[in-house]
Amino acid sequence: MTAANLVQLLYLVATGLFIMSLRWMSDPETARKGVFSGVAAMALAVAGTLAGVTITGGTHYWWILAAFIAGAAVGYPLAQVPLTAVPQRTALSHAFGGLAAGLVGAGKFFLYYGQRNESNLGPTIVIALVLEILLGFLTFTGSLLAAGKLQEIKWIPQRPVTYPLQNVINLGLFAAALALGVALVLNPLAGWAPVAFMLIVALSLAFGVLLILPIGGADMPTVISILNAYAGLSAVAMGFVLNNKLLITAGALDGSSGLILSIIMCKAMNRSFTNVLFGAFGQTQQAAAGGEAKSYKSDTVESAAQVMAQADLVVIVPGYGMAVAQAQHRVRELYDQLKKRGVTVKFAIHPVAGRMPGHMNVLLAEAEIPYDDLVEMDEINGDLPQADVALIIGANDVVNPAARADKTSPIYGMPIIDADKARTVYAIKRSKNPGFAGIENELYYLDKTFMLFGDAKAVVGELARNLAEAGNH
Repeated sequence: MTAANLVQLLYLVATGLFIMSLRWMSDPETARKGVFSGVAAMALAVAGTLAGVTITGGTHYWWILAAFIAGAAVGYPLAQVPLTAVPQRTALSHAFGGLAAGLVGAGKFFLYYGQRNESNLGPTIVIALVLEILLGFLTFTGSLLAAGKLQEIKWIPQRPVTYPLQNVINLGLFAAALALGVALVLNPLAGWAPVAFMLIVALSLAFGVLLILPIGGADMPTVISILNAYAGLSAVAMGFVLNNKLLITAGALDGSSGLILSIIMCKAMNRSFTNVLFGAFGQTQQAAAGGEAKSYKSDTVESAAQVMAQADLVVIVPGYGMAVAQAQHRVRELYDQLKKRGVTVKFAIHPVAGRMPGHMNVLLAEAEIPYDDLVEMDEINGDLPQADVALIIGANDVVNPAARADKTSPIYGMPIIDADKARTVYAIKRSKNPGFAGIENELYYLDKTFMLFGDAKAVVGELARNLAEAGNH
């Protein structure tokens, strides 16, 4: 076997492992195997690429080693973040991927332009270069802004920012970048070509910011998956530029999985792509003037524990508040105490609960909650009318009945978990502030609903302790 054939064999095996990685990660039972498969695939891809450099006479291993060291120095600390910070960590990964694609595209363009070789800047390559930098740089700035929103950095607004003619301006910038790209395809060696190229870079960077600015926290799961798709597509374009088949395949897998996930997220919110990107979901809704003042009914932890101890079925609805409080291990303690009393406990998982797809599944898996007790929204809603207690832990918009009944609500039409159909509802909240959609939750004002104000970790811990003490008597 020749060295060139060995490289292609490594790429072929890596491709298969990437595909199996996605397949295995679609099921919690095989997710760990999927992670190891993805790591092995990337290791083979890197090994094959380094071998390919040797075959072509490359001698720049010191530069490659320096890049490895720099990447590890940044990547290792980022890998130590708590699970509650995984969404912003994921956004940063997309940002780095987009930046890498954009920089490679820029480097290749100026290399080819300096060589003045028309064959290197044929229409296909220039189209790929334009798409690479356009998608790469908008993914970079868009992902950085998304990470800032998720991290709740003070000078980055978490609420959507809108202004007159916003969509017109955004689409105008994008159209200008495409027009400059067409001009480059037609005449890539013109004297003005480098200026046009840098203008596309600048417009892409600006477009990434303006694209994410009007998007609120409630849409972040969908935004994360869309940015994942953009990063994958930029990698596909980079694969064409570098003539690397594995990069094309891996980018296509990344981009298509992000696109499919985005479709699932949009379906979960009953919204379209355009509505997510341009609808500014999450703007604060103004209270109706002269409306009747409403008040919550509070209850004690001791009373709530007694009610749950006597229940046959308790459905727990986790949300972002559970993630912020890092309460998943206290939830496991509560789960164990209820199970000891013979109570059936199920977890209602909404597709967009939290700040990234699968956020609640990841947190509950960390606490070793049995997979069989994590039930998707469509399946659990049929059981909620028979539930004695629905315990909401830091969730808000995903249980708001306004999505079913109020046509003026920004979340109208979004499928929700039917917590209001349970016989008794307990809701754990840190404060009386509304969720990221910025609207009041009518569920909290129902006669059957009782509020347990406080940090989710502390309140759930108290519930578990009260159940344990009652069981010892």
